[in-house]
Amino acid sequence: MAAPRRRPTLARREARWGVLFLAPWLVGFLVFYAGPMVASLWLSFTDYDIVNPPRFVGLDNYRQMLADPMVARSLRNTVYYTVLHVPLTMAISLGLALLLNRVGRLSGFFRTVFYLPVMTPAVAVGILFLLLLNTQDGLVNGFLGWFGIDGPSWTTDPAWVMPGIVLMSLWSLGSTVVIYLAALQNVPRELHEAATVDGAGSWQRFRSVTLPMISGALFFTLIVNTIAALQMFTEVYTMFFGNQSTQQRFDADASTFYVIYLFQQAFQFLHMGFASALAWLLFLVILVITVVQLRLSKRWVYYESEES
Repeated sequence: MAAPRRRPTLARREARWGVLFLAPWLVGFLVFYAGPMVASLWLSFTDYDIVNPPRFVGLDNYRQMLADPMVARSLRNTVYYTVLHVPLTMAISLGLALLLNRVGRLSGFFRTVFYLPVMTPAVAVGILFLLLLNTQDGLVNGFLGWFGIDGPSWTTDPAWVMPGIVLMSLWSLGSTVVIYLAALQNVPRELHEAATVDGAGSWQRFRSVTLPMISGALFFTLIVNTIAALQMFTEVYTMFFGNQSTQQRFDADASTFYVIYLFQQAFQFLHMGFASALAWLLFLVILVITVVQLRLSKRWVYYESEES
């Protein structure tokens, strides 16, 4: 006589349903993320131009990367931009969030106003700032001229190309402002009241109460903005590489970011194997920086759940 079939337990049924609901995400992850990553890792060891089959070349692409001066130059430009962009974005966003936190009911309106530029297409932002930063008739230099200041050549002077790009990048800090505003509104008012009773001034309350309580949001935006800055592409490409005939060589060198150089190697010169190696180097750089930030966060990020 056959043994009776055991009915699945509740935990097993829940696990099956969980896998079923996760299936679309898992398929998407394997097809659009994991698969291309494995393929790019393989291509980084090959000579591949799309037309001909990949030819295995070992570590030649990585050796070429070390010998190519434009790799170092583009990586240096990207790091320079990141070092300028991330602290400025966080500081200005925190200042705006502190102001919005004081305006009361109007904070919702101004929050929307600050966030709307984030919705602007990146290509449109590049074109807009190419016009704003124009040396002859740009609005930025026109505004400086009202004060008797001769505006610099934002798009042609190598010394001012990067500051101009950083100025452009501040257009889209609205998302960081919204995050900081939400964090500020979650700071318990009782802590400020207790600090005031103890005689703490505005700066002392900000440093000892506000900053620790929003340190989690600061840490999150530090990581996200750093990763985004290291992958800067669309706006800069639109500004400086949309019309190559108007650009001089030193302009291209001053404005070539790492991802732009990667894009050129892949889709202009069809060096897919070399571009894949460049992509994996960028992945490792972002990974190392993120790990360092995670390690250092233990010294300054405060979590209420860690209270004993």
